[in-house]
Amino acid sequence: MTTALTDPLAILVDLLRCPSVTPAEGGALAVLEAHLSRLGFAVSRPVFREEGTPDVENLFAVVGTEGAHLAFAGHTDVVPPGDLGDWRHDPFAGTVEGGEVFGRGAADMKGGIACFLAAFARHVERCGAPRGRVSFLIAGDEEGPAINGTVKLLDWVAARGTRFDACLVGEPTNPEAIGDMIKIGRRGSLSGEVVVEGVQGHVAYPHLADNPLRALTAIAMALMEVPLDAGSERFPPSNLEITSIDTGNTSVNVVPARARLFFNVRFSDAWTPRTLMDELQRRIAQGAGDPRLRPGRAPASVRVTWRERPADAFLTRDEALTRSLAGAVEAVTGRRPELSTSGGTSDARFIKDHCPVVEFGLVGKTMHMANERVAVADLELLTKIYEAFIARWFAAHA
Repeated sequence: MTTALTDPLAILVDLLRCPSVTPAEGGALAVLEAHLSRLGFAVSRPVFREEGTPDVENLFAVVGTEGAHLAFAGHTDVVPPGDLGDWRHDPFAGTVEGGEVFGRGAADMKGGIACFLAAFARHVERCGAPRGRVSFLIAGDEEGPAINGTVKLLDWVAARGTRFDACLVGEPTNPEAIGDMIKIGRRGSLSGEVVVEGVQGHVAYPHLADNPLRALTAIAMALMEVPLDAGSERFPPSNLEITSIDTGNTSVNVVPARARLFFNVRFSDAWTPRTLMDELQRRIAQGAGDPRLRPGRAPASVRVTWRERPADAFLTRDEALTRSLAGAVEAVTGRRPELSTSGGTSDARFIKDHCPVVEFGLVGKTMHMANERVAVADLELLTKIYEAFIARWFAAHA
């Protein structure tokens, strides 16, 4: 493979040509292994499995044997491209047009991986190897259930006695332009399902039925009416959204037997998943016993199920890590980035249990969209920032 390892565009095109739709490896990890091996990294590609889930291949690569240890984390799996007719170019061709490179995963997040690899290669070319260790933690199911990827990869690395001093996740964090935003934490996430049991019947004889939607309406109000908190210095107020209400009923003259409600909460550091569950259970019980829509009836029969894996809210307080990255951004772009905890969740929620972690990457405006793309100029800018960050971080740990 003759790709110039200091050229982020060439590396990205190599990665984009691999159809690594989650959970398929698609050749992307093989490409990455070849590039990293040329830079002296020792590369492992462990496969993790769990019953009921697809096997997932991941990558861990490390160079250096002692000293401060900096990890870069990301994922090569991508979401499906969708309708190919919506794309201007083949989503797995890595086409460059009009100063942009098109492809599924260009922004999320093969572009970030390409930039960090090129940044490391440039650092070695100009300054020699860092006085410490550098690792790549690359998962293969971040866009999927996230069961056989980063969580197990971190445990696998830890079981071999490897520890990290800090980690940079290369997810696309910038809303409009490179230098807008560094993520220094994330809100927590909690999802739940509420099932209310009723009594099916004819709408003309309501006394013989018990409409579960009456109780579910009260439960919805109890969940949403009173704010969960007012936020904090680093976190916006927690927010609960009801995402679905369903009875499976297709008839207009039948009272349904049961009704389901799904919700998700993005929460601040005022809560842990456990304390938030307790508060939401209290609100659900309050709504189930509300007599206004069900006068004279006992509290509704309700079942609550917590779905997916809850994510804790977290905030990174490692000043050396934050200063090194923010200083690199400002030195290269002249812009002072916002330090934010906004947005969705990422694999940083797992990494923070192993070391301090921050996130910074490309502009994310087209991620998961048809014609996903990044500006070639942004690839160069991000590579320069990453190179400056590597130098600053290791200087701070000399």
